Amino acid sequence: MARPITLFTGQWADLSFEQMCAKAAGFGYDGVEVACWGDHFDVQRALKDHQYCANRWKILQQHGLGCFAISAHLVGQAICDRIDERHKAILPPHVWGNGDPEGVRQRAAQEMMDTARAARRFFDAAPAKVKEQLKRVVVNGFTGSSIWHLVYSFPPNLPQQIDEGYADFGRRFKPILDVFEQVDAYFALEVHPTEIAFDIRSAARALLAIEGHKRFGFNYDPSHFGYQGVDYLAFIRSFARRILHVHMKDAWWAEGPRLIGVFGGHADFGDADRYWDFRSPGRGLIDFEGIIRGLNHIGYDGPLSVEWEDPMMDREHGAAEALAFMRQLDFARSARAFDAAFAQEE
Repeated sequence: MARPITLFTGQWADLSFEQMCAKAAGFGYDGVEVACWGDHFDVQRALKDHQYCANRWKILQQHGLGCFAISAHLVGQAICDRIDERHKAILPPHVWGNGDPEGVRQRAAQEMMDTARAARRFFDAAPAKVKEQLKRVVVNGFTGSSIWHLVYSFPPNLPQQIDEGYADFGRRFKPILDVFEQVDAYFALEVHPTEIAFDIRSAARALLAIEGHKRFGFNYDPSHFGYQGVDYLAFIRSFARRILHVHMKDAWWAEGPRLIGVFGGHADFGDADRYWDFRSPGRGLIDFEGIIRGLNHIGYDGPLSVEWEDPMMDREHGAAEALAFMRQLDFARSARAFDAAFAQEE
């Protein structure tokens, strides 16, 4: 059975949920991964208005769409971060409050707990056909990090600073994950620069910090590994049982030196001098066939969610093109050995 191909709505939050669903259906997607910002999914309304989740599903069904995950990246970023004015632009007013840093972190943690509860309510309201395909209730997101500013060790980092950063993550996220346990849902961290985990080694250390909590896993996105020089195919093998959701996003990086290096040079995406940039799937350097084979090897049969980002391409053209690329790319694992026909029965 083909994996459903969905479109992440986060990059389309300027549109209403109904407009976004109409576009995704028009492109031909099987469903959407719904962002918890813009008009797309309101966590507090989902908890307080008993018709809200049913109405979201009504819109989805009107457009023939499924949904297999919701995403809370923006509020998740504030849970462990060193809070500053940038966070005000990405957080709901009730989470930002008066901007007091520790208060923001605590309110963001509470919002993530509420997101787990809202996700359970949302998927409990799903039509039977979607529930048949739904493997688990997943909330994708970020964690933020109190130690990202120490990623380049100069002045030399003190070992206890890094240890305390992971301990801080553990203290803040274990109670959140306990709520996910209570409602039978999972949190999937998108391993990404500025998060507590941004490569394979830091992802393993993050798992240790939360003592391998069974409600913690990963939203696998290869685009954040390639330009760093991280083996994104090895990530699949390393965390086979923890991959809960998959983003299909491409990236390009230069073969030789550029005016701007891997850290980005404080330049905007799309700057012609950048060493790397995001690309529409199939137009960068990510080995997507290797990814599909890796996912088949570990038995992942969840959605493939296109997180469309390409600073030099029209997004509607890109979303349609990405779907066509993914349809051609995805294939199921064989149920039999290819050479079984040669076997001779005695």
